[in-house]
Amino acid sequence: MNNFEIFNETDEKINIEEEKKIIEFALKHENLNNVNFNVIFVDKNTIKKLNKDYRNIDKETDVISFALEDGEANINFEFGRLLGDIYICASKMKAQAKEYGHSEIREMGFLTIHGLLHLLGYDHMTKEEEKIMFTKQEEILDAYGLKR
Repeated sequence: MNNFEIFNETDEKINIEEEKKIIEFALKHENLNNVNFNVIFVDKNTIKKLNKDYRNIDKETDVISFALEDGEANINFEFGRLLGDIYICASKMKAQAKEYGHSEIREMGFLTIHGLLHLLGYDHMTKEEEKIMFTKQEEILDAYGLKR
């Protein structure tokens, strides 16, 4: 059984029920079982501090993932794999939805799936990695019905 928690640490309205559906769909789509992780919606100041403290980049970003398995073999406990945490900047998510001309749900799904793929070891540091990760990302979003 998969276990994930969603936290909204902002004053922004977040559609938590839809977020749960997106995550459950993605986990099923990727045949993942017994994985554990958190999704935390935060404000601009919090994500900026996380980005500065952990990536040495002094600016806000839209999503940051902290993968516990980063560069390691799967971390398994009796309750399953412990993947890590996904932090999403709620206000940036909403602003990007407007900027890109799609729904907040589409942007939330995009950032969530992007973060989840990072937890699973995908990356986009090279063109080849980017192609693999972004193709997977769009495949999941399209299958869920969140097409561009």
